[in-house]
Amino acid sequence: MFMLHLSSFPLPLHPSPMPHPLLTRDVCGRLLFLGTGTSHGVPVIGCGCATCRDPNPKNKRTRCSVVFGLPEGNLLVDSPPDLHLQLVREGIGLVHCVYYTHGHADHLLGLDDLRIFADYLGHDLPVYCDEHVEARIRRAFDYAFDPAARQYPAGGVPRLVFSRLAAEPVEILGARVTPIPLEHGRRVCFGLRVGNVAYCTDAKRIPPASMELLRGLDILVLDALRRRPHPTHMSLDEAVEAARQLAPRRTLFTHIAHDLEHEATNAVLPSGIELAYDGLELPLGA
Repeated sequence: MFMLHLSSFPLPLHPSPMPHPLLTRDVCGRLLFLGTGTSHGVPVIGCGCATCRDPNPKNKRTRCSVVFGLPEGNLLVDSPPDLHLQLVREGIGLVHCVYYTHGHADHLLGLDDLRIFADYLGHDLPVYCDEHVEARIRRAFDYAFDPAARQYPAGGVPRLVFSRLAAEPVEILGARVTPIPLEHGRRVCFGLRVGNVAYCTDAKRIPPASMELLRGLDILVLDALRRRPHPTHMSLDEAVEAARQLAPRRTLFTHIAHDLEHEATNAVLPSGIELAYDGLELPLGA
């Protein structure tokens, strides 16, 4: 694995809590899939189905997250419960900013693993999210916002600074990021577009205005839970139809349940459409 010393990044560095050099992999200009599984993950605990027992690593799916390697650093999308495992597995030793799509547990509950990055960066970690996600973070991780805990000399807490996410494009780490509102149950899930790459996890429906924001893509990453319909996620057929309407050059499905075995599903998908898998890397440029 190619490793890059932290000093290659231009951001200020707080003294590290570790006595050794901090190493991280350079993924600038890349989209890295940390996890591609549904909220249960695959294998599902206690499940003896063929997919859950299959040794193919592409059927081993941790909870959904990606890293966008942007010009000024690594943008992490969501912090699933598997985050520590994912970052260590992929050699990502530094996160510069976090973008939350929504506040469900499988996208949020690894947040405590972010606490080390404020030490490495020398400042509070920037977080982009809507007001519902911020409120949930402040409830679920209330200890992180206790002034006494922030000053305590042992342990450590996540140190975050929030920026409000809405429908307007924002500049993040030297790139224009366009939030993509998606319908996901009772809440909006914010996908995002960077250049001609869009990441749209957790969606049952893409509103017409968001469809227009997704035209002309090179790569579309889209929710495709399973074959059977689901009330808050796209089924495989629904995701294929959305991809057909948007006509990107390449479509990859994520947030995948154990119903969809990797090789068998890819064998029946239309040309240009496939399942993503943990560890997959794609270029952000054409």
